[in-house]
Amino acid sequence: MVRVYVPRDTTALAMGADAVAERLESEASTRGSDIELVRNGSRGLAWLEPMVEVETASGRVAYGPVSAGDVPGLLDAGMLEGNDDHALACGPTDAIPYLARQQRLTFSRIGVTDPLSLDDYRALEGFQGLENALAMSGQAIVDEVKESGLRGRGGAAFPTGIKWQTVHDAAGEQKYIVCNADEGDSGTFADRLAMECDPYMLIEGMAIAGLAVGATQGYIYLRSEYPLAKRILDEAIARAEQAGYLGADIRGSGRHFDLEVRLGAGAYICGEETSLLESLEGKRGMVRYKPPLPAIVGLFGCPTVVNNVLSLAAVPYILARGSQAYADFGMGRSRGTLAIQLAGNVKYGGLIELAFGTTLREVMESFGGGTFTERPLRAVQVGGPLCAYLPDSQWDMPLDYETFAEVGAGVGHGGVVMFDDSVDMAEQARFSMEFCKVESCGKCTPCRIGSTRGVEVIDRIVANQDRAANLELLEELCETMEDGSLCAMGGMTPFPVKSVINHFPDDLQR
Repeated sequence: MVRVYVPRDTTALAMGADAVAERLESEASTRGSDIELVRNGSRGLAWLEPMVEVETASGRVAYGPVSAGDVPGLLDAGMLEGNDDHALACGPTDAIPYLARQQRLTFSRIGVTDPLSLDDYRALEGFQGLENALAMSGQAIVDEVKESGLRGRGGAAFPTGIKWQTVHDAAGEQKYIVCNADEGDSGTFADRLAMECDPYMLIEGMAIAGLAVGATQGYIYLRSEYPLAKRILDEAIARAEQAGYLGADIRGSGRHFDLEVRLGAGAYICGEETSLLESLEGKRGMVRYKPPLPAIVGLFGCPTVVNNVLSLAAVPYILARGSQAYADFGMGRSRGTLAIQLAGNVKYGGLIELAFGTTLREVMESFGGGTFTERPLRAVQVGGPLCAYLPDSQWDMPLDYETFAEVGAGVGHGGVVMFDDSVDMAEQARFSMEFCKVESCGKCTPCRIGSTRGVEVIDRIVANQDRAANLELLEELCETMEDGSLCAMGGMTPFPVKSVINHFPDDLQR
């Protein structure tokens, strides 16, 4: 029997993976070929989806992108024997350059297994971190995370261990772990891939966090646009409970942690932690004043850890291998690896996991292959719609939190959106203000009114209506929003606008 893998993540399904799987089974049956079809997760090579893999004596061999109509020809060419005599043959999967040059710690299992198989997960070091954590005190777990140098992957890059320490030390009979899975930044999909392709990793990370701080209840606040992730997580949680990795008596230890998935309400602002907590409590998602911090007064007034998917997903590796194994990757205060998501006008879009320190140019050219249109690359936005547009002169900066902050840019969630030379940067600046106008929770005046006035001012600049005065007004407006907004929604919207003013001024002068 030959084992054949066809992914079933959202990207692969959108590209016809179900039809490919059905055609493979029917063709194999007609030809008398005995195959075992495994619906694995994606490897993150989006331009090759659906990427079909065949298990051979010397390892797995990949073919892609495969359509249902390609299946007969692939079988004729000896796909089930791992032959590469076909235009869609990619060779040994692990030797594909896009994969081979990565440092996959968090994403080492995606695409390798059936995402819901507990046996597959355990065979690849799954739950080893949780088993180790069960033998440790809460403080020892917190110390391990602090020593790893792990920082929040949701945007603010706050040290994860420090946040956990605050919740650990806070008084309270009830504490919570909340996972922010409301992945709303443009060009980002790493959270989705983690949840759809390796759900037990997130479950394990949240259980470890619960043991660390004394929390017995966790919630995954999931983006409502991710229905497949919801189904996979619900099933994975049920299986983990049945196997004793969740519940009132984790692995016979007497320690308790329950986990539920809750759907978000489709609001970008709920990616901000206090707005998320308001929504999770059943209220309108609006930003809370700070202090108090959620670590002290969080969900339902109790001490709460709020972490991004990728922050929690990194924890099992740290507890399984030790803090130093994670800290050995990266540079400066940016330790470990970054999940880079290549999107926009890119030839080879997908997920890349690399140690902090690689340059943006290396990512876009060596991995991304340049633009899809093959026109010159002109600008790139890293970190989501609230971060700066970077010109060619800044592409040789290392991907590092402090380096990017020094030039008014942000790494954020690791989204990299590329634009060729046909882009209208004035329109991009306007989009940033309009995005804030639409998505603002409305609680503070600088964000609510500033973004509305910002759209109007940019329109006047582009229309050449008293341009000099309006440019001055736009800069003053950006300063007011940056300094006076209640949260990062209004406070960061000026970053992309100012980057256009500073680096692409000609686009504002038509």
